[in-house]
Amino acid sequence: MLSARTAPATTGADEFVLFAGGLRRICGIDLAQYRRGQMERRVRTWVQRRGHEGLAPYLELLRADKAELEAFLDRVTINVSQLWRNPDQWARLEHDVLPELIAAPPAGRLRAWSAGCSYGAEALTLAALARHVAPRAQVRITGTDIDRRIVERARTGVFTAEDARDAPAALLERFFASGDDGTWKARPEILASVAFEVGDLLRLPERREAYDLVLCRNTVIYFNDDVRDALHGRLVASLRPGGYLVVGSTERVTDAAGLDLVPAHPFTYRKGT
Repeated sequence: MLSARTAPATTGADEFVLFAGGLRRICGIDLAQYRRGQMERRVRTWVQRRGHEGLAPYLELLRADKAELEAFLDRVTINVSQLWRNPDQWARLEHDVLPELIAAPPAGRLRAWSAGCSYGAEALTLAALARHVAPRAQVRITGTDIDRRIVERARTGVFTAEDARDAPAALLERFFASGDDGTWKARPEILASVAFEVGDLLRLPERREAYDLVLCRNTVIYFNDDVRDALHGRLVASLRPGGYLVVGSTERVTDAAGLDLVPAHPFTYRKGT
């Protein structure tokens, strides 16, 4: 028991919870959704490297210093992506999934969601591939991410040479314009197919049966199990019957059958009709 003269000590666990709550109020990013051990190590390592001893004073710095907040978010948020990332998945979409979806009634239309879109590589790859598969189709893709800075970058449609390292040369040159500095910029007709938005995937208003295809790849691997399962439920609810959910190559849907999903291809599920 604490004596009357002893102030309560903040435990490491309490300190992190308070820090996560404060960060959410500052920028909307909720660290509590992520696997605790991984995220806390990432945060504490960063704070120590920046020369700070505790999370509470560092949180005050984040409130006051926009540049420091930007640097911190770059470190702790997961924004790893590239054009045509995991080429085998894109080949499956090109040859099997997209032709089926675009041919299904009402034919000639594709509505898709890149959930956790990062800086737009996935959504714009999908836009290019859909245009390649069905040039006359009406394609509308929504890209959603919680990080406002990353969404602003996505809207530019500009990617580095490293981002484009696995892209098929012919499709890259057809749908992206090369810059003198080695960058690639999505052509206007591709950018026009995608609407990028800022949003928390777990708190957005439900979009029941709004999409033919949902891609949520390499997003949930850092989430705790409850958050992951809740998100998968929301993603499936947003699919029309017969639509497809594509997850990352290290991910799986825990209760696929309970969500009325059937494995169709590796890391690809089809919703029951």
